[in-house]
Amino acid sequence: MSDDDYIYDEASGEWVSAADVATASAEQTVEVRDSVGNLLADGDQVTLIKDLTVKGAGQTLKRGTLIKSIRLTGDAQEIDCKFDGIKGLVLRAEFVRKR
Repeated sequence: MSDDDYIYDEASGEWVSAADVATASAEQTVEVRDSVGNLLADGDQVTLIKDLTVKGAGQTLKRGTLIKSIRLTGDAQEIDCKFDGIKGLVLRAEFVRKR
């Protein structure tokens, strides 16, 4: 048995096997789906299916607006994205459709 077979888990304070850590991280992966059920991934392009008023920006994003290069946040219903003039835009997955 070598030292590489075990990893120290700081949360529990115990040594756990590397195989258990790999299995646990695969189970924690969140699937994010758009309004019609397509699986979304980092870097996808999405289109808005509804007019959305952006709070704090005083701007409305119209239906059909293309959002490029989304990022998943770890929440099953939220995606992070960039849009011209709006910093830190977070959209709900129920209002987008994968392009």
